[in-house]
Amino acid sequence: MAREFSRTQRVADQIQRDLAQLIQQDLKDPRLGMVTVSHVKVSKDLGYADVYITVLPLGDQDQDQAIKDSLGVLNGAAGHLRHELARGIKLRIMPHLRFHYDESVERGRHLHSLIEKAYQMEKRDDDSSSEG
Repeated sequence: MAREFSRTQRVADQIQRDLAQLIQQDLKDPRLGMVTVSHVKVSKDLGYADVYITVLPLGDQDQDQAIKDSLGVLNGAAGHLRHELARGIKLRIMPHLRFHYDESVERGRHLHSLIEKAYQMEKRDDDSSSEG
């Protein structure tokens, strides 16, 4: 019987959970917005972990600046975060962390707005044709 999840997927899930807690509790940089770890992808040899995040800007920051600042802070703290992860996850090799902005959430919002707009246009056309 085949296993449901590969080892790399289990490691990625554990890194995602632990990293979310570490970012929230350990990093106190004021440039860091509200960061959510949305997905972690670990290479087969456990050499690298690509961490995908979403950022909610704090205060009067604009979205692009918040993303840039947060990625800078996280990539700068990657060594510290990797060290802290290694204390909690017992692996022979702890993957190097690479942080990326997850554009899939923004793409999903855009697609949803397009679908909603098309639905509203269709509804309006149906209403005008049934009246006439």
